Amino acid sequence: MNKFRNILLSAVAASFVVTGCNDDFVDTKPLDQVSESAVWTDAALAEAFVTEIYAGLGMGGFNEQMLASLTDETAFTHPGRDITTITESRSNPASPGWINGTLSWVNMYQRIRAANIAIKNLSAPQFVNTNGTVERLMGEAKLMRAYYYHQLVRYFGGVPIIDRPYDLGEADYLAPRNTMEQCITFIVKDCDDAATLLNGKTLASGRGSKAAALALKARVLLYAASDMYDATTAKAKSTEMAAFSKPELLTYVSGSRAERWQKAKDAAKAVLDLPGYGYELGLSAPVSAAQGSTNYNNLAMSRNGGEKDLILARYFINAKQEDGGRQGLFNGPNGYHNWAGNTPIQNFVDDYEMMDGTKFDWSKPAHASSPYTNRDPRFYASVLYDGAPWKPRTADVAAKDPANQIQTGQYELTSGSGKVNYFGLDTRKSTVEDWNGSYTGYYMRKFIDPNPGIVDQNTWQQVPWPTLRYTEAILNYVEACIELGQDAEARTWLNKIRFRSGMPAITESGDALRQRYRNERRIELAFEEHRYHDARRWMIAKTTLGRKANIISIVGTLKPGKTVTLYKYDTDSYDYNYKVVDMDPGKENRTWLDKQYYLPIHRDEMNRNKNLVQNPGY
Repeated sequence: MNKFRNILLSAVAASFVVTGCNDDFVDTKPLDQVSESAVWTDAALAEAFVTEIYAGLGMGGFNEQMLASLTDETAFTHPGRDITTITESRSNPASPGWINGTLSWVNMYQRIRAANIAIKNLSAPQFVNTNGTVERLMGEAKLMRAYYYHQLVRYFGGVPIIDRPYDLGEADYLAPRNTMEQCITFIVKDCDDAATLLNGKTLASGRGSKAAALALKARVLLYAASDMYDATTAKAKSTEMAAFSKPELLTYVSGSRAERWQKAKDAAKAVLDLPGYGYELGLSAPVSAAQGSTNYNNLAMSRNGGEKDLILARYFINAKQEDGGRQGLFNGPNGYHNWAGNTPIQNFVDDYEMMDGTKFDWSKPAHASSPYTNRDPRFYASVLYDGAPWKPRTADVAAKDPANQIQTGQYELTSGSGKVNYFGLDTRKSTVEDWNGSYTGYYMRKFIDPNPGIVDQNTWQQVPWPTLRYTEAILNYVEACIELGQDAEARTWLNKIRFRSGMPAITESGDALRQRYRNERRIELAFEEHRYHDARRWMIAKTTLGRKANIISIVGTLKPGKTVTLYKYDTDSYDYNYKVVDMDPGKENRTWLDKQYYLPIHRDEMNRNKNLVQNPGY
């Protein structure tokens, strides 16, 4: 041991003798980092830098907590996640509530800084511009900067526009908030620049494109024309907005709203005119109900042609196991050993129309006695309800449910000479992971791979998150047409979507058409992070996001003379009673205060920057 120590010390000493006069000895390059100068002189490293900017997309919307649970789409099952801070209007600058990483002030500005660094260095490229690499990377950087700014704006209102990377030693880093109009103008210009730079460029799935730039522009301009972004309308609909001393931070305070709607329409039409996008939109009549469900499932899974609806998406692969591939686990039934995270509420289920296009109505006996019959085919591809067919159960549960049906009710079974009450396998009194059961009586089906081989938490799925869809652009176009009084054009495009899903044509005009459109958008874009923004920008949040969450209570009673020892859904053996009740206020007690139209800027950000103005109500 001593001999080894002496040899080692001698070797170290000798190295100092040899290198002691060489200044380069202490001027070594780290092996785990790349210098900024090296990045921007090497095309591959520059590519890697820009690729990393996309990381701000996170899991898309495929998190364990989903934005749907801040709305009248779903309720979050598990306690202690700060979701009720928002749904109960308790947000404040010190405790704003659950903030997804894809809307976090800090995260978005970090990605904006990275985009600014890329834009600055690509403006004077130091590597060979092979096949337009510089223009493509510049286009991607501008697109992503626009996307992250649009995220900030639609949650917080006007924000400081930082269009360059700050350097060390600057005199002032404290930027004020820009107006809403300035922010929208900045985002739209980045989108226009990106569309030009990316024109004709072919990129891998998941990266930016001309189409993505145009689709983002269409979304942003649609928002800009909406009620919440118009000072006169917002003040009339909200006392908080009316009392705010800086309305220009949250709204357009001048200009023509009709012109903004026209810009929104033109931007959406530019997306519709792009070749190669769209799925099953050339129909002249509704498809069958079965085909309608299949079409909608193809869209959700982005398969069998449905992938042509995607303009920009966050993709997942089994080789890299990420939370975005665990939607089956996060939202699936507890009777399949899943977690039931974001479960549809009755308010949402009730808004699915009947197959003939009429409203579902609990006051109608036929509807109340069989609420899951003859509904919009998209319902069956979006929601798992009591009695719905689903995958084979896991091996330890299979014998309890050989019929493979969702069980969210309480049912009578025959035992000996009497009857006993049996709680379904997917309830909170299940014999399988009861703590993960749904409170609402429903589970999410959309975005969950129906493949029987992907059942529980031990398996992953490869379903992309739809960041921007062609269908969204159609709906944006329809909305702008309605607001401009162009009802016939609006109906033409809206019915393309309805025919694809197996639903009859809409024939209304005026405000009736507007209301049908809004419900159609709610159904078509379910769970895709649109409802939270739509209800706010239409300023209908008090009667939608602020409604008490309803749930379903289901009791199955054996018919006279029937004997059942192993439960399955069976109308020959059972009479089913369905009762809508409010969710226990101890679980969630939804309340809407108008301050929630915009989230609060966190106290830490306010303390860092004296030039920031807090949003109204906080």
